[in-house]
Amino acid sequence: MKILYGVQGTGNGHISRARLMAEVFSQRADVQVDYFFSGRDTDAYFDMHIFAQYQTKRGLSFVTQGGAVHRFKTIKNAKLVEFVRDVRQLDLSAYDLVLNDFEPISAWAAKNQHIPSLSISHQAAFNYPVPTEAQSLVDKWLTRHFAPTQYALGVHWYHFNQAIIPPFVPKGLSTRTVPYPKKEKNTDFTLVYLPFEDQQQIQQVLQPLSENRFYCYHPKVQHPYIQQNIHWFPPSKSGFHQALSACTKVIANGGFELATECLSLGKAILVKPLTGQYEQYSNALMLRQLGISDTLFHLNTDDIEEWLNNYKATKISFPSNVDCFIDWIVAGKWSDTETICQQLWQQVEFPDEVGKKLSKVSRISI
Repeated sequence: MKILYGVQGTGNGHISRARLMAEVFSQRADVQVDYFFSGRDTDAYFDMHIFAQYQTKRGLSFVTQGGAVHRFKTIKNAKLVEFVRDVRQLDLSAYDLVLNDFEPISAWAAKNQHIPSLSISHQAAFNYPVPTEAQSLVDKWLTRHFAPTQYALGVHWYHFNQAIIPPFVPKGLSTRTVPYPKKEKNTDFTLVYLPFEDQQQIQQVLQPLSENRFYCYHPKVQHPYIQQNIHWFPPSKSGFHQALSACTKVIANGGFELATECLSLGKAILVKPLTGQYEQYSNALMLRQLGISDTLFHLNTDDIEEWLNNYKATKISFPSNVDCFIDWIVAGKWSDTETICQQLWQQVEFPDEVGKKLSKVSRISI
């Protein structure tokens, strides 16, 4: 079987899921996978060696400014003529399937060329009745039509009795060590990942919390440096995962993949949703309803300090073995989602407190 795997490049969550899948695909002799990315500048991708000779295009993405989606700039930045041209020029005749993680060019090309397509994304979960917050009619339309596919599997922290699978987490994530200075007596630190927020604002909010150390990864940082109680680092997949394994607490935007890794490692997490991004608001809502995480709606020192003094952590075991899922994809019975959903959810272990709340899931606002 030959597959084109289309991946949305905005943010790192989609790419993280694709990396995990790519590691397993690379070990299979019964499938050949090519990778196609869009949504960010070509030179902004990093740690992409697992994808070999991948393709990139501009695609469609949102523009952020000061921790919020800037709708006017998003529309202005959309190169629709280029997008339509890329859709028409993407030849899929050699592929048996287009696997898609919210990537619009490959999705629309598959639709136009009548090539089977299968969506595996967190966004696809929002096409089913799941808890949402701040989702407008425009958001609903975009979620359904941004990257349309013939078949769809959502990815979420609970199935809601829908065609939704649990997230996968990298094998051995919790066993990695972090090579930071061992001379420091206080090894406790809070990992901060707020790539859509202004770096200076992050500095101003965290600097007064002088008794706490923060390790901040930000796309504007070129080289590691220390500024009082804040250690700044440039984007790095391996470095970030090492820091994630070693930290006790995480402050992050409301992206799905990082929150999932925090849950799988039992790290306390404070979520600051990206303003204007309903998916992140909905993720924060779900975590609040399950008693897992607090929400920070605006960056401010007082709320962060309160959370640092009262945080709690929750650990959920999600699948790390992707083999049975790859087997299901290769088998080609993509309309039979019930079988693979059951197999994967049997591997998930919720703590008793969360399990009790999920048992009343019908009462959760949807």
